[in-house]
Amino acid sequence: MVTRTYTVAFEGVEARIVEVQCAVSAGMPAFSVVGLPDKAVSEARDRVRAALTALSIALPSKRITINLSPADLPKEGSHFDLPIALALLAAIDIVPREEVENTVALGELSLDGRLVPVIGALPAAMAAAGDGRRLLCPRACGPEAAWVGAAEVIGAATLDEVVAHFTERAPIAPARPGEVTAPARSRDLRDVKGQERAKRALEIAAAGRHHLMMVGTPGSGKSMLAARLPGILPPLSPTEALETSMIHSLSGLLDEGGISRTRPFREPHHTASMAAIVGGGRGAKPGEISLAHNGVLFLDEFPEFPRTVLETLRQPIETGEVVVARANAHIRYPCRFLLVAAANPCKCGYLSDPARSCARVPQCGEDYLGRISGPLMDRIDLRVEVPPVAYTDLDLPDTGDSSATVADRVARARDAQTNRFADHPGIRVNADAEGQLLEDIASPDAEGRDLLVRVAERFGLSARGYHRVLRVARTIADLDGEATVRKPHVAEAVSYRLSVQAGR
Repeated sequence: MVTRTYTVAFEGVEARIVEVQCAVSAGMPAFSVVGLPDKAVSEARDRVRAALTALSIALPSKRITINLSPADLPKEGSHFDLPIALALLAAIDIVPREEVENTVALGELSLDGRLVPVIGALPAAMAAAGDGRRLLCPRACGPEAAWVGAAEVIGAATLDEVVAHFTERAPIAPARPGEVTAPARSRDLRDVKGQERAKRALEIAAAGRHHLMMVGTPGSGKSMLAARLPGILPPLSPTEALETSMIHSLSGLLDEGGISRTRPFREPHHTASMAAIVGGGRGAKPGEISLAHNGVLFLDEFPEFPRTVLETLRQPIETGEVVVARANAHIRYPCRFLLVAAANPCKCGYLSDPARSCARVPQCGEDYLGRISGPLMDRIDLRVEVPPVAYTDLDLPDTGDSSATVADRVARARDAQTNRFADHPGIRVNADAEGQLLEDIASPDAEGRDLLVRVAERFGLSARGYHRVLRVARTIADLDGEATVRKPHVAEAVSYRLSVQAGR
């Protein structure tokens, strides 16, 4: 007789149900795993055998065959250990078969029978809930998986506890969700002296999730401004928190099963590889753009990133998702992030400083910022120059609004967008609007339309640039509490569009 239990195979943030079949039949003693397993899955038979021996459970001297169905789906990871052991325990009548068949299990086994935490418990719990089954996982993964309230989650520390639970000798209480991670204390915008225009651009970017580029001399405060962006962003909604946590679960970044309402802030170094940024590598793992989903991706020293890496950002910026293509699979990850790029005006950094600029003006700046292609620059909504701050200004009292004050304005603007797009699933902020919907919500008044047309003709705005100006103008109007986009909103949006050009 064939016994069955279930586990999952990961395809991006999705977890596909895999049926684990176990057959114990007459023949030469053998233990084989079939169904397109990778090396880690194939080695499960040795870990399972040792773990059962540690429990004083002897395997029968027969042929044991484990099949992972569907057989044409690649199986990767050590989390197949527990479901294989569970199916085998049912096959030799140690645990009830009907209980095992109602379970989705994942977990790695140590040689002494302990259950080792694995990644992906949260998407696995969602798959189990969708299939109408309970989830069995290592105890350390239980608080994470328990956030999916539709599925019963059993967290066990050892294989012995699993056996005791299924035989009703010592039932395990369902796991409880982990604590909501408290937000880290954010830095305040008032710490930044001057730079009022850059602060305003930061506020607009946060309100509508518009991509921002800051260009300025070394030490002018670009990184300081970017580091204070999380302090003015609204917390993640429950839906956004679940989306983001699923990606972080696959990357092993959830701390003790806690779900965070703080938006991610990722700042990879400019030497990061393409696979690290967009995803890929062994197992086609999510990259930085996906780890920044619903949050901020800060790329400092923007022109120093390899050209091939920068060009791969073009499609994810437009579509909000990235497809990692491999010979045997196409993995799709969401990546709706707010891009904040920072750059020096030239290689030496002082092109815009009259007192210190180099002799290679303007060639130095054209060569340096010219590394950013026109199509990529066209996708950046806000471009602002960050001038140097005089050292005499550093002792002046704090100026401008605090992060808390700015965050309140951003929250009100986000609330207005949430109400506006309530009937449009998949659209959350102005940056997502396009087509007729964008025309309906962001059409300026007659004066604003006339200004936008003249700017488009004078500066040769592309169709993409034209629509991005409309989105920014709509966000500025939301910050002002205006229902209609007017000429001042368009003028301000245009001013950020024309501040910095590629190759200047």
